[in-house]
Amino acid sequence: MEKRNIQNYRAQSNSLFYPALSSRWRCCVVISESAHAQYEVIMNVFQDAVCTLNTLQTNASALEQVKRERGHPELQLQAMRGFLQRAGLKVSLDLCIVCFLHSLFSSPHLVQVRERIRINGQPIGKELFTKYFWQVYCRLEETKDAHGGSMPAYFRFLTILAFHIFLQEKVDLAVFEVGIGGAYDCTNIIRRPWVCGISSLGIDHTSILGDTIEKIAWQKGGIFKPGVPAFTVKQPDGPKKVLQERAEEIGCSLSVCPDLEKYQSEGSLRLGLAGHHQRSNASLALQLSHTWLQRHFLTGALEFSGVSPAPAFQPSPAMIKGLAETEWPGRNQTLKHGPVTYFLDGAHTTRSMQACVRWFNEIAPQHERNAGGPVVRVLLFNATGERDCGAMLKLLVPCFFDFAVFCPNITEAIATCNADQQNFNVSVENMLTRCLDNQQSWRVLNGQEEKPEAELLIGGGLPLVAERHRDTLVFPCILSALQWISQGRDSVLSDPNKCVIPVKPSINAKAALLREAVNIHVLITGSLHLVGGALKHLDPALNS
Repeated sequence: MEKRNIQNYRAQSNSLFYPALSSRWRCCVVISESAHAQYEVIMNVFQDAVCTLNTLQTNASALEQVKRERGHPELQLQAMRGFLQRAGLKVSLDLCIVCFLHSLFSSPHLVQVRERIRINGQPIGKELFTKYFWQVYCRLEETKDAHGGSMPAYFRFLTILAFHIFLQEKVDLAVFEVGIGGAYDCTNIIRRPWVCGISSLGIDHTSILGDTIEKIAWQKGGIFKPGVPAFTVKQPDGPKKVLQERAEEIGCSLSVCPDLEKYQSEGSLRLGLAGHHQRSNASLALQLSHTWLQRHFLTGALEFSGVSPAPAFQPSPAMIKGLAETEWPGRNQTLKHGPVTYFLDGAHTTRSMQACVRWFNEIAPQHERNAGGPVVRVLLFNATGERDCGAMLKLLVPCFFDFAVFCPNITEAIATCNADQQNFNVSVENMLTRCLDNQQSWRVLNGQEEKPEAELLIGGGLPLVAERHRDTLVFPCILSALQWISQGRDSVLSDPNKCVIPVKPSINAKAALLREAVNIHVLITGSLHLVGGALKHLDPALNS
């Protein structure tokens, strides 16, 4: 691998050109050796890009900016327009020109940041991500001194990057998932989308969106655009009224999606995603895609006005196939690894946890009936931010877990090169404190008495407090928690390349129930970041 000046490399047609780390070291990499060497360089430069992206995670100065913008939320969209101009993007974005190349921007990612930006259903490749990342990053960095030294924060940058990639790759259809809220979210820079949709509303991000479901509905309705049809699923009366008022104020139609059973098809529509709540999401997806096809292919303009029930049309064979084959890791997902079965769901609000519990109570007994012997249930839980952990844990109590295990969203206690899942916004101490608080809440909810002393689960390394009772424990990272829960019975976790963190004998003794059970059922929930960290270890294919 050879480093030279950028200008020298641009002249070499057979080279792979990657600008690296901008002003810190203006260089690029030329590869003329084997394919393996090329792969190693691509991986290294991709990791450099992700590490640089992580520097845009919210820090003290960015937090102050966020606080200022909360008082004047319109500043967020003004700032977004400024960053787009600096990046050289002209985003009028009348989404979208139609053909067959479709794209998706969503958040958060589970294992790799590339998951947020997809083309034809697949995360963009590391090579493409790296190329486009540096194009955008360098343009913004080169102009930051003229704009008060400002760089876009993490999510805002990724939104800009998605716009850039979709424009460069000439996609025909782009689906953008809003980050937080809607009205002042940076994705709301799109002026004339083809269609807008709002799924089931819940209480989340209250410090930004408001502390009532009606206030949150007002924010969500901010994505409506004049003359652009909008759809929503069935909502409670309060938020439904707010959405109707927003549609009338903005000047667009608002239609409520029918139940999935009402669509005209031979037999019931089969969904690839588990969970009863996915049926309303599927109906919303049908309405959005149907409306887009109508608006693009029908001759003449369509008139939209008022609020009405959406029609239950006959889905096309392609739609039926799409619903049946849809996959979305980390949402009502089941992974069976021999005697250990993992149930993963990124529920992180009270409403979504209700749906998670309903799904788990339906599917876990089905597996237990076929076990042929005793089954141990384990909860692996964590939650972040301002979420009401107590309310979520209360919903989980009736699931009757034999063990409740808590850990922070740290994939491994030993530092690795996995920059995709690093979080610089919260200290390790704060994360572990949150876990201990959740552990205490669980004990109280289960009527367990508190004892004054605790022992360490793992000697050395990160400090943590062990459970004083057999059925609740706190571990310093996701891997150590999974290894203890599985007790060597999951061959994927027994990979010799994975570091095995030593656990005190007294803690291993508590795992006798896990070793003796015919099957172990593990529900992993409370945070999409926790689920993503678990999938990094449980599904190696997601790391490729």
